[in-house]
Amino acid sequence: MATLLQNSPSHFRTKFVGPDGDETLSAATLATAVVYAQPGGGSLDPAWRKMRKYAAIIQDWVRGGGTYLGFCLGGYLAGATPGFALIPGDTNSYTDTAQATVKTTDDTIVTVRWRGQSRHMYFQDGPVFQLRTGASATVLATYPNNTTAALATTYGRGRVGVVGPHPEADQSWYSDADITNPDGIRPDLGYDLIETTLHLPVSAPSPTPSRTR
Repeated sequence: MATLLQNSPSHFRTKFVGPDGDETLSAATLATAVVYAQPGGGSLDPAWRKMRKYAAIIQDWVRGGGTYLGFCLGGYLAGATPGFALIPGDTNSYTDTAQATVKTTDDTIVTVRWRGQSRHMYFQDGPVFQLRTGASATVLATYPNNTTAALATTYGRGRVGVVGPHPEADQSWYSDADITNPDGIRPDLGYDLIETTLHLPVSAPSPTPSRTR
């Protein structure tokens, strides 16, 4: 994901934060950032046990004008039960939705419609985003059962972009999983998510802080 951000049209300089990162995850660190990107990997409940202590810091920073990007597990964490409650709704596993085309948690390929075009993406038990009725969001991609696979929205004066599949997957991911993307390895969907999120107009009032679980 760092490579995707570095090579995007915005050409970000990236740092890793956390116990083994370049810096600690703190309000002071986030104050120096434009984007906080939460990657995939692992399961939601254990991830939340590690991340819940940072929830208020992340919420406050995004509410004040920061941008959160969540890929797969990072998308789950943008939901509310459990999570940072950054999107106007919640998340669920795509494999658990009605008429899902993927029923395995193994690494595989999923078909989505991204801005109306059929595309294939790397997928491993990614989320579906369930928006509240009337919620304001830009839906970038849907799964074949018309559930939401990627979206961009606002949170206070900040912005949030989330995606269930993995637009950041490079050739090594496909080689390790012994799968092939019929479209080839193309980062354009990841760039679209990043740039669309960054340039969303922000006009909504700040949301009421949610209670972290």
